[in-house]
Parts: sequence; structure tokens; C-alpha cells
Amino acid sequence: MNAEDDTVLFDTAGRTAVITLNRPKALNALTHPMVRAIAEALTAWEHDPAVTQVLIRGAGERGLCAGGDIRAIHDDAKAGTSASAGFWRDEYRLNARIARYPKPYVALMDGIVMGGGVGVSAHGSVRIVTERSRVAMPETGIGFVPDVGGTHLLARAPGRLGLHLALTGTAVGAADALLCGLADHFVPAARLPGLTAELAAAPVHEVLPRHAATPAPGELAGQREWIDHCYAADTVEGIVERLLAHGDPAAKETAETILAKSPTALKVTLAAVRRAGVLGSLERVLAQEFRVSCHALRTADLVEGIRAQVVDKDRRPRWSPAAAADVSDADVARFLAPLGGALELPFPEADATLG
Repeated sequence: MNAEDDTVLFDTAGRTAVITLNRPKALNALTHPMVRAIAEALTAWEHDPAVTQVLIRGAGERGLCAGGDIRAIHDDAKAGTSASAGFWRDEYRLNARIARYPKPYVALMDGIVMGGGVGVSAHGSVRIVTERSRVAMPETGIGFVPDVGGTHLLARAPGRLGLHLALTGTAVGAADALLCGLADHFVPAARLPGLTAELAAAPVHEVLPRHAATPAPGELAGQREWIDHCYAADTVEGIVERLLAHGDPAAKETAETILAKSPTALKVTLAAVRRAGVLGSLERVLAQEFRVSCHALRTADLVEGIRAQVVDKDRRPRWSPAAAADVSDADVARFLAPLGGALELPFPEADATLG
């Protein structure tokens, strides 16, 4: 149960098995070997009577996990190869496994938790945020679409908060993560060492009440009126029009944020989140996300978005098309189209038929 170069560590403390994502210089970004190693460990612990609960955390002080290794995805997309599809296949199956894990799965969502970091934490049964938490699905900013079950989670947020987070990529703090259903409990960061130590000797449902607290107020509850109104529009263009017309300065700022994202990614994200709301199970949504991700791998916007944000860091992506009005319904439909046969992501243990 070891990934390459100890990029993920496994240990036991009493009856608690501990996963430590161990790439602090890369904000613990996930690689394919890390995903495979975590899946192998979960299988072993599931059948080990000495293990009664699992804890996942990130090494270093900056966060649990900033997502997948998007430089590797950039290189794969640029080269026209398909290693990323293999990574996503295993990663999404891991996300589903975490959601149905038969033992308590405790995620310490301290610091930065984005993209793939959400996938290995927010599907767990006990999700803990701190005052340092910044939780986000920021994919539209790199020409990609929320994945790792993110569209499933965001589709179930109150009102249209999930669409707001999906399109803008906004990072939320503890209170807003709780409001949106991305986390369950708030524990001040200073109490995490004590909580972790106590988990070695007692089940999480006994330990957690001694450390949980109430977070500082968030922002989204006070923004529900304009968010719910503006995101009720049928199209990305309509949403932006409503945001610009609304009197709240935050709505205008949100419009500007959206307009900086990939128009194609925005339209596909809107369709994917809305469809996730009716698909039902997480597995069905992950199967849809796999289709979307594989189609995105062949787009210019994914390469360009990662180049602008991560490789060259000029923060000036040149999207193609450059405007949402130039992205047709047929363009969006291609992202949701079946891959065909063995290329699909199957979940034999659950109904993943998309129709």
C-alpha cells in the first residue's frame, strides 16, 4: 500500500487507519499512483476487523489537497494521449468507493480543498472543516468541468448555490461549505491534533462532540436572493444578463468572474450540474462526468486554460470560442455523448445507465 516515493502514507493509530496525502510542495495534488494506493488500502482496511474507522488528512500546513496533477493532464492533452482517462477512471471509482465505504471515513478538510481534494473528502461520512478551509471546484477557470462527483454534490446544494459555485469556481469557507452540504462539522484548526489523537482510542461519534464548534458566519446565506434569482435563467448568457442587471454589487462582480471563464466549460458545466440533479445516484453522475472529462481532454480550452493558470501563469487564457453565444447546443451535447462500449466508466455494483 505504497504510492511512488511515499507520496501517500498509510498508518494505524489504535483502531483508526490514517491516510496522509504527502506532497506538501504540490499542495498534496493527487497522482494516479496515489489514487491506486488509496483504493488498495481501503480494500485491505474494509476487511480488517482491527480497523474500525479511516481518517484522511494532508501533509503540511496549506491544505488537504489542491486537486489532481493538472500539469500531467495538460501534457497528456497537448500530446493527444489518453493517460488522463485512465487516471480519471480509477479516481472516480475511488470517489464512489469512499461514498459507500462501510466504516466511518473521516476527512480533515483543513486549508485548501479543491477539485480532486473534494473528491477524496466530501463524499466521506464525516467531513470536518476549519476556519482555514477553502473548498472549491474551480475547473471552469482552466477550461474544464467539475468532476470527481462535484456536479453531484453541487446539484444538491440549497437553491442555486451549487450552480453559483460550479460556474464561478468560488472557494468557500467553513460556514458556506456546511450550508452547501460539502461538509458536516466545524472544528477549529487548533483542536485537530487533539481530535486526531483521541480517534486512536475512541469512535469518531464519541470524539467529535468534544471538539466541534460553531464557525464564523459565511457569505452565501445573505446572497441567496440574488443568486437564486439570477441562476434561474436558462442559459449562461441569461445568467450573466441577470447578474449585470441586479443592483447588488456582488452580483456584478460575479458576472465579471464568470465572463473570465471558458465559455465552453461554462455551458457544459451548466448542463452537467442540471442533469446531475435528476440522474440520482453518485455512480450515474460519475459516469456522466467521465464522458465529459474524456471529451474535454480533446479540447483546446483545457490545454490553454492550464497553460495560462499553471504553466506560463500569465492568467490571460485565450478561449475558443471566446464568447458563450458562440457555443452551440450541439457543442454542449458532444461533451455528454456516450463514449461507446469499453470506453465508458462502468459501475457493476450500481446502475450507471445514462440513457
